[in-house]
Amino acid sequence: MLKIDERAAVAPQIYGALRQAIITMALKPGQALSEKEIAASFGSSRQPAREAFIKLAEAGLVRVLPQRGTFVVKVSPRQVADARFVREAVEVAVARHCCLSASPEALEALDQVIGGQEEAAAINDHAGFLALDEKFHKGLAEAIGCSEAWRVIEMGKAQMDRVRYLSLPEASPMSLLIDQHRDILRAIRAGDADAAAAAVRVHLREILLALPRLARAFPELFEDEELPGHAADLQPGLRVGAAETP
Repeated sequence: MLKIDERAAVAPQIYGALRQAIITMALKPGQALSEKEIAASFGSSRQPAREAFIKLAEAGLVRVLPQRGTFVVKVSPRQVADARFVREAVEVAVARHCCLSASPEALEALDQVIGGQEEAAAINDHAGFLALDEKFHKGLAEAIGCSEAWRVIEMGKAQMDRVRYLSLPEASPMSLLIDQHRDILRAIRAGDADAAAAAVRVHLREILLALPRLARAFPELFEDEELPGHAADLQPGLRVGAAETP
């Protein structure tokens, strides 16, 4: 039985645990999920499990098929690209505002997060590294007093998170991501809004470079889709899931 905090609402805890399991591929695409079994594993009634399933469906992580059941979906490159597009627009604006209003204390806290990422990378702690990656980006929004910006990002990034987890360490080396974070922070400290915006774009477009390599390495995990125009313009001729050209 999975442990839950009886002092807190059960449905969000079930949702969080299942979301993490899907993102880390502990629950794989195509795998069936049973309300009854999930509820039993948490020692809860079926209602909280049902609520968690609804939220997972809204996040695009499961699909409910009438008369058949609920299944973990494959990674959708189109949804990844759409989420990245929205995220770039928001985080570029956040980085620009950081150049104007982020306090030295907030920037020092971000520097410490990067230091933690270096420690995680040194011991190949992928889960810890990604948790700190999230803390860095959330910290940028908090540095300008706009937690709502992070909430908007978090709502749509579940598919991105699945690719980010798969991309470590081969497709997107942790050392590269750390360097990109340092570039962002360096530009913000210098008050150079254009450089900060450019550094954020480079960092967030890294996922488009990783997508085709990952789709070839794990074809069973990805939908075979063409990327939408806003992504294809950045990577001309890219089709995720297509066979690699010799």
